[in-house]
Amino acid sequence: MPSTTFKNLNPEKRARVMAALLTEFSNHSLADAQVARIMTAAGIARGAFYKYFDDLTDAYQTVYHEALAAVHRDVETTPGGVFTPATYYDAVVAFVDQFTNSQYDELIRRHYSENESLLPDHPVPVTLPAADWSAMVLSHATIKEIMLRPANRDAALTRFQQALQLLAE
Repeated sequence: MPSTTFKNLNPEKRARVMAALLTEFSNHSLADAQVARIMTAAGIARGAFYKYFDDLTDAYQTVYHEALAAVHRDVETTPGGVFTPATYYDAVVAFVDQFTNSQYDELIRRHYSENESLLPDHPVPVTLPAADWSAMVLSHATIKEIMLRPANRDAALTRFQQALQLLAE
């Protein structure tokens, strides 16, 4: 997690640092990222970088968390506790349409292709009903497939929709 110092930066400087992180991690894997490039792009000193973040992994998780927050901002949760396949399907289609060719496109693509395996595993909340948990897992798998193989978009969405219907039965 970024430090309190980073969270309390003035909005302009914080935005500069986040833009530098987004550029770095969109163009380079976590393994190949460099603090020096981030410092130069953000106009900050090396000491400031380490005052804001523990290390490059912490900086990566910060920018990726921001991307995920943007992704999930408009995702509707299960209305009234009733499993609705269309809610999940529409959310995945919206994600794919909104984030393909967006500012986060390369970051997310690189996350799936190179960085995901370098990060600690985060357990999925077990409080979700089985159908919702299954739909969430299938949603992420479908998004990953489409981000890594855009030519498979229609087939992946069709298979996802069919799987959601099976969960609803």
